[in-house]
Amino acid sequence: MKRLLTSIGILSVTLALWAQHDERELADPVPCNKEAWQSVKNVTLAWGSIDVRYSRSEVPVLTPVKRMSVHGWRGERLNVQAVLTTPKAIKQVKLDMSDLKSGRNLIPASSVNKYFVCYTLSDKDSERKDSILVADRLSSVASMAVEAQSVRPIWLDIRIPQDAAPGTYRGQLSVDCDGQKLSLPLEVSVSHRVLPAPSEWAFHLDLWQNPYAVARYYNVPLWSKEHFDLMRPVMRRYAEAGGKVITCSIIQRPWNGQTEDPFESMIAKMKTLDGQWVYDYTVFDRWVQFMMDCGVTKQIDCYTLVPWHYKFDYFDLATNSVKYVECKPGEKGYEDFILPFLRDFAAHLKQKGWFSRTCIAMDERPMDQMKSAYEVVQRADPGYRIEGAFNYFPEFTSHVHDASVGYGFDLLDEKILEARRQKGDPVTFYTCCGPARPNTFTFSPPGESAYLGWHAMAAGYNGYLRWAWNSWVKAPCQDARFRTWPSGDCFLVYPSESSIRLERLVQGIQDFEKVRILRGELQGKKLEQLNKAVETFRSNKFTEQDDAGRMVREAEAVLRAVE
Repeated sequence: MKRLLTSIGILSVTLALWAQHDERELADPVPCNKEAWQSVKNVTLAWGSIDVRYSRSEVPVLTPVKRMSVHGWRGERLNVQAVLTTPKAIKQVKLDMSDLKSGRNLIPASSVNKYFVCYTLSDKDSERKDSILVADRLSSVASMAVEAQSVRPIWLDIRIPQDAAPGTYRGQLSVDCDGQKLSLPLEVSVSHRVLPAPSEWAFHLDLWQNPYAVARYYNVPLWSKEHFDLMRPVMRRYAEAGGKVITCSIIQRPWNGQTEDPFESMIAKMKTLDGQWVYDYTVFDRWVQFMMDCGVTKQIDCYTLVPWHYKFDYFDLATNSVKYVECKPGEKGYEDFILPFLRDFAAHLKQKGWFSRTCIAMDERPMDQMKSAYEVVQRADPGYRIEGAFNYFPEFTSHVHDASVGYGFDLLDEKILEARRQKGDPVTFYTCCGPARPNTFTFSPPGESAYLGWHAMAAGYNGYLRWAWNSWVKAPCQDARFRTWPSGDCFLVYPSESSIRLERLVQGIQDFEKVRILRGELQGKKLEQLNKAVETFRSNKFTEQDDAGRMVREAEAVLRAVE
């Protein structure tokens, strides 16, 4: 009976959470061309391109492909996209993937994740004047109903086992449409080379996580067991993408309210009756340990000592109230508040064994304030490391362990990069609400996400930073638009699933790793050929004529030729 009651309770919670979030797609603001659909007589299934976001309402233009053939290293994630075109309504579409076989060897069907590509309302472009419906969210639901005169893309995420035998594997994707069976042949060519696990990738991926968005979206108590359980798949997905950095907010609302769910302080600060400072690290410790358990272990970034609002809160026991200190770096009030905190924080981090991997993070703030804040940090403990996203080099870089420069600004001089390599100090680049291209907005061409990994390699950088992994808008599965930023700027992953943008970003990161490995082995003509392909991504001035998808495809062809 106890077991039954527990099961009923879990089911009730699951149904309640599901009921809160209606993920039904919204109407397309651009009506379909009824005349074009008159020529479509039969339900069809065909291979498409992973670099195209197919409209739900328009008849797709597809290049006939008899058999989709893709190539990858052992341990690599590959993507393919098929397109289901339906002139009539289908009550139930179900997907099935066979084992992929190469003689007696096989890649089991369980190594292929099957998704329906779902549509969310999006800005048409970075100008944000018009809205469109875009294909972006990947849903692993078992079946789906499809409307008449509509398109439903299907996305496959093929994960080649690291111990797979080299060879050519063949299988098929099958789609059941109310009993009508359609299928497409798939071929996966597996190299003898092995791609390391994401935890071993050198690429420095820093995508800021927002735990507060998860609690709000699912309406569960902050830091409760339910909250951590719901965050686990979201944050494990980040680790599987190669995420290296844990995002921590050590003061209240470091960026004011630029997201639907502002970041609160993970460290409570209290002044006692006798004027002493006491700090509670309970939430901080639980969050960091949770993220490490999810597989994100390299770096802990603590935001920020230079907030946008210059206001710091604490609880005052003498008045039994929350009070605020308003001050800026360089002022005495700032030093009086920050210095004792940083000293106590350093002692706590050392006791936990986390001090060497922790960075005090300061992003896009005036340089004079960052310098003043840095001086206080050094007085607190000279062993503290600094992380910062900014665009003034080389004035402050000698003080910064992990530095990020915006895409579109001047590329860093090779002398600066080499000096940082010698010290083991990474350099990344970032995109945010700009530039318009390349970027990872919901309306961005998917190839632009893959482009980012290649640009990092070409520029001599260590990786990529983006300010929002999961700062979800109110109903991201239906409407990705936000009141302030272009749609998709706030998040790369949806509450329950991945996105086309994320999958293509991971492919670019994998290409970065493959280039890094091959450069350590190749010589002569093959190395020259590879370096020439990488060099095409060096420019940080993207034009409207640039086709990121084509550039990546051509470079990947070179990768395959020289491996």
